[in-house]
Amino acid sequence: MPDFDSFEFLLPSPEPICYTFAQLVAPSCSRNMRIPDNDENINNKEGSGVDIPRIFTITESAHRIHNPFTPEKLATLGAALRLEPGTRVLDLGSGSGEMLCTWAREYGISGVGIDMSQLFTEQAKRRAVELGVADRVGFIHGDAAGYVADEKVGVAACVGATWIGGGVVGTIELLARSLRTGGIILIGEPYWRQFPPTEDVAKGCLANSIADFRILPELLASFGHVGYDVVEMVLADQDGWDRYEAAKWLTMRRWLEANPDDEFAQEVRAKLTAEPERHAAYTREYLGWGVFALMSR
Repeated sequence: MPDFDSFEFLLPSPEPICYTFAQLVAPSCSRNMRIPDNDENINNKEGSGVDIPRIFTITESAHRIHNPFTPEKLATLGAALRLEPGTRVLDLGSGSGEMLCTWAREYGISGVGIDMSQLFTEQAKRRAVELGVADRVGFIHGDAAGYVADEKVGVAACVGATWIGGGVVGTIELLARSLRTGGIILIGEPYWRQFPPTEDVAKGCLANSIADFRILPELLASFGHVGYDVVEMVLADQDGWDRYEAAKWLTMRRWLEANPDDEFAQEVRAKLTAEPERHAAYTREYLGWGVFALMSR
């Protein structure tokens, strides 16, 4: 069994974060690596109270993939990276663990994922058992900001949670601290399919402003500006956006039926009423999303 205890939490969590989609979406083996124990978390000195806002726990509780990738796109990404058995992967913001678990099954990788959501982390552990890879991948509940591997990895990923490093550049710098020479960094990030005509349209896409994202050519060029080659990319499509967003609606409806008197019910009802139209008018038309594989020049 691989041994996975060569990771450490180095930096304190930043100030409390106001979550938007832009922040939430919103992936070489050693004998010393240890699969974390089921009750292990990187905040165990301070307790395990860290978690994401409850609205995301409700709306995405049935999701296996917490971004606009379908299982087919996730498989395409794994194949595109030409992963070799024994490749060691670090996944910051690992969600329900689908990337690590399916890649361990399909390609024989090993790895560790860290996520703030207690629910998603438990789901990831169950998924690893379900796919028979719990001896190769492990999941830790905690804030991944500042999480660095003592022993270098072949792939360091942050697929849709670049707020942990204060943005794309800071997250690349954080991931690079865990990466072996010649390894690959994976960044999942939104981009504008077309520029929103107004700031209100950008806000309809759950961005704070138009300036939050670039168009795809500018995003690709930005990686070169910080010294990285883009060596692969896999982009979500509108069907993937529908699967990510529309799957929330049935989850919210079922939750409301089961919890009509919950103090959160009014907020969930308002979101369920508004989200189909918002998604069709804004996110589906204006916002793209992709995973970009980077290697240092």
